[in-house]
Amino acid sequence: MAKKVLIISTSLRNNSNSEKLAEAFAEGAKASGNEVEMVSLKNKSIAFCKGCFACQKVGRCVINDDANAITEKILEADVVVWATPIYYYEMSGQMKTMIDRANSLFPRDYKFRDVYLLSAAAEDEPYVDEGAVKGLQGWIDCFEKARFAGKVFAGGVTDPGDIKGSAKLEEAFAMGKAVL
Repeated sequence: MAKKVLIISTSLRNNSNSEKLAEAFAEGAKASGNEVEMVSLKNKSIAFCKGCFACQKVGRCVINDDANAITEKILEADVVVWATPIYYYEMSGQMKTMIDRANSLFPRDYKFRDVYLLSAAAEDEPYVDEGAVKGLQGWIDCFEKARFAGKVFAGGVTDPGDIKGSAKLEEAFAMGKAVL
């Protein structure tokens, strides 16, 4: 049975390397017959969470911006894929802000079970994405029916488009194709 796959690209840079990973994952997931939607945070208005917890009572954030529509897409997805550049050995600030703003999902009947991370960085040591993985795992741990399903990290890519021809794109495609 086809799954509803939501890919959230958090890079604000055009032709970003993490977005290219997201596109490769999307193509793989589509090749397996899944319904795939990609959302970019580019040109979105997403304010910081105020920590008021009103979302726990009303089922959505009281701040009226683009985060609410994205949160509803997360709620309805079977698979959630986060794509981020690595900034200072951590997920991008805009990814963290979106995760915080999706707090209204906590008491709701969310559908997602598998969560993936796609990331890219200038540094290429194997530990570069560990902070982002740990941060995302903290979010996943709040949803008992969800699990961290996998990651692709592409290091050594700095400028937009540097990832072109990288085996990491094939890895992201294969990971997407394995979503069944």
